[in-house]
Amino acid sequence: MKGKRILIAKPGLDGHDIGAKVVALALRDAGAEVIYTGLRKAPDYIARVAVEEDVDAIGLSILSGSHRELVTEILSHLAALEASDIPVFLGGTISREDHDDLRRAGVRDIFTSDMNLTDVVVRFAAQLAAERRD
Repeated sequence: MKGKRILIAKPGLDGHDIGAKVVALALRDAGAEVIYTGLRKAPDYIARVAVEEDVDAIGLSILSGSHRELVTEILSHLAALEASDIPVFLGGTISREDHDDLRRAGVRDIFTSDMNLTDVVVRFAAQLAAERRD
């Protein structure tokens, strides 16, 4: 993770950010430079910050149940900014039934609240390492 710039964002109206902050700290402790947007950010804002900050990945934390819509909007804004190559990761309350559709839409990996934090960091790092080889 050393040298990676990762944007952690809380899109939509969800006001719970403890999980996002815990993941941000774990990624930072693993050597990443983490940029946290704060609560209730619009999809266009998240995409714009990702491009302006030249991040290597975006981690979205969504607990509100609106993950399908928010992810679609963020990916659309990234495409409009010619930044579709930035991998997007998703965490939070994501129903198992939505995982395949979200991956087909472009989400690189999905992390749920029942996962061990160490496993999240390891999988995140492995995905970014695989990205570099592609």
